[in-house]
Amino acid sequence: MTIRSRIALLVLASFLAILTIGGYAIWQADANARAVRSVTEGAVPSALASSDLVSTLKDVQLATMNILQASDERLLAQAHEQLGASEQALKAQLALQASLAANDVQRGLVVQAQDVLDNYFDAIGATAHFKQVGQNDMAAATFAAGVQQYQDNLQQIVATLRVEKTRSKDDAIQALQRSLARTLTTLSLVTVATLLLLVALGWLLYRQIVRPISRMQQTMSEIADNQDFSRRVAVEREDEIGKSVMAFNSMVARIEERTALLRQKTSDIQSMLQNIPQGILTLVEGGTIHPEYSAHLESILETRDIAGRHIMALLFADTGLGADALSQVEAAIASCLGEDSMNFDFNRHLLVGELTKQLPGGRIKTLDLSWSAIAGDDGTVARLMLCVRDVTELRALAAEANEQKRELAIIGEILAVAQEKFHDFIVGALKFIADSEQLLRDHPNGNGEVIAQLFRNLHTIKGNARTYGLGHLTDTVHQAEQTYEYLRRPQPAIAWDQSQLLLELESVRGAVEHYARINEVSLGRKGPGRPGGADRYLLVDRQQIRDTLARLEKVNTGNLHELIAAHQAMCALFNRIGTEPLREMLAGVLDSLPSLARELGKAVPNVVLQDNGIVIRSQASGILKNVFMHLLRNAIDHGLEAEDERVALGKPVAGTLRLGLQLADGKLTLVLGDDGRGLALGRIRERAQAQGLIAADAVLSDEAVAQLIFRPGFSTAARVSEVSGRGVGMDAVQSFVKRENGQIVLRFLDNEAGADFRRFETVLTLPDSYAVRIEDAAPARKAVGEPEFF
Repeated sequence: MTIRSRIALLVLASFLAILTIGGYAIWQADANARAVRSVTEGAVPSALASSDLVSTLKDVQLATMNILQASDERLLAQAHEQLGASEQALKAQLALQASLAANDVQRGLVVQAQDVLDNYFDAIGATAHFKQVGQNDMAAATFAAGVQQYQDNLQQIVATLRVEKTRSKDDAIQALQRSLARTLTTLSLVTVATLLLLVALGWLLYRQIVRPISRMQQTMSEIADNQDFSRRVAVEREDEIGKSVMAFNSMVARIEERTALLRQKTSDIQSMLQNIPQGILTLVEGGTIHPEYSAHLESILETRDIAGRHIMALLFADTGLGADALSQVEAAIASCLGEDSMNFDFNRHLLVGELTKQLPGGRIKTLDLSWSAIAGDDGTVARLMLCVRDVTELRALAAEANEQKRELAIIGEILAVAQEKFHDFIVGALKFIADSEQLLRDHPNGNGEVIAQLFRNLHTIKGNARTYGLGHLTDTVHQAEQTYEYLRRPQPAIAWDQSQLLLELESVRGAVEHYARINEVSLGRKGPGRPGGADRYLLVDRQQIRDTLARLEKVNTGNLHELIAAHQAMCALFNRIGTEPLREMLAGVLDSLPSLARELGKAVPNVVLQDNGIVIRSQASGILKNVFMHLLRNAIDHGLEAEDERVALGKPVAGTLRLGLQLADGKLTLVLGDDGRGLALGRIRERAQAQGLIAADAVLSDEAVAQLIFRPGFSTAARVSEVSGRGVGMDAVQSFVKRENGQIVLRFLDNEAGADFRRFETVLTLPDSYAVRIEDAAPARKAVGEPEFF
């Protein structure tokens, strides 16, 4: 029989026992209820009624005595009325006793009492009659002879009935008590017997269930204590207990398999921790390090004192991190451990990813840190795992690679510039640097004019470097230039520091010399790319020499006109030695315009150059490059409109820059113009008033306003950028031109005086020794005094 069947049998037996006991109890309860009703509704009320009968009989006696003693008619009538009521009550009491009689004796006594009662009331009636007719003696005699006798008999009968009623009541109560005692005894015996039977069945079931389970539990405890999963519990039965034991043995077998697998994985993890070339550790509550960590961590940190230490003391001490960063890391670790994994996602950015640490031995290492959260099934972070890698050599290699990459980028920048142009740039830059150094040493305290000149020098170096695409050098010069930008302000945020300024200038010199060294050493491009310099060796087109020699060979020496023509040809040839066309001289600046236009968000402009057969001597190369580097960049930035604005005005998307040359009256004139919006005279007035250069109510001509752009530090740009906005362009141009005994003016091309914008052209005049007109040059379109192209 299975355990389930045995339990069902025990439950059924318990149910039947409870049902039997309950049925018997109900049956006995019903019988006892009837007995109780018999006592409470019969014997007891009957006994109580017998007592009432005695009381009523006394009322009759009292009424009779009142009749005999009545002194007038009124009292006699009251006595008769009282007697009548007592008579009715006494008869009702006897009728009740007759109905409540429990046996023949009681019923016989009631009949006797009724018979005597009739005679009793007849005698009372006679006595009352004699009293009413005034025969008091007859009334007293009748009372003594008749009424008194019947009264005594009736009292004896009532007393006997009362005693009989009391005895019946006592017998009924005793019978009821015996019945209740029997019921209680029977129920107690049956209940005890049932309980004993159920206890016996339960004990047998307990022995069949609990003992095998206890043995299985003991075996399980021994297996758990000894970790001996090879043990099994003996299967002695085939019921549920036996099946449970079999299931337990199967579970132990799977646990044994899983334990073996777990031991293997643990061994693998331990082997991995011992051999992995990374430092791996876990942080537990409180930010301390768990004893299990990778062996390589000791090699990285050069200490074996790791387990149980706080992470901040072990890893973050003696690092380059500030107090605020350390506080953030410690707070982030504390807010993650023991909290929801969402906290780790929110605070992960506060955990440092890389740091530089000084080890106890004095070595400095760069460590890469990778953080991960180890969360439980409820999503709470139980531990933080930290992977530490020593990337010191890797960062050193990366720095070396970046330096090599930078060197390659510089080489690419240099190769993009012709050797001669690059040489001229280096020579010019070093000259500006030397001039700046001399200014700094000659003026220990500095002044506004010196600051402006120093700023112009560095700005020119930066502009030329930017023109030739020398990006790294441009950034270095820009940093040094920024210092003078601060010093130029009305209330500078920094003070003049000659030593610091010399150091910054030396960094610029070092950058220029670095470029020069790469050009000469790495690329082997020494000098200007031709033997000697322009002062000692002059260049001329070979084809022109061949043509001139061929003409000399063919000349007729006897013809004076041919000799004069040959002489003029030779003079023209020698005049062209050491010259080059302006387009070629400004090639570097012109080549930089497309990238500049794209940087400013404008279309690449068209450049129209009309040299009128004039070539420029090499001595003017430096000044013209410096001048037009500023002028052309300003023309694109300030003069030409943006593409959408030009389209709205009906102009071509690409703007046009025109540059013309004239050579007359001992002067070389260069005229630059564009088809842009014109000179922003309104903006110039606003800026001049804001800077205090002119009064708000000052009345100036357009020409006077235009001259303000040549003031040091003046600019109409809305913001400062690497292209414009520093107020140095036209100031520097004027400075360069004046050094060469030249001049620069702005000339308006319209008659709209007072307008916010006016079309204009820039006229640059230099000595005519800087240019030569070639023999077959086309004549100039206009007189030199009024060159105009728009």
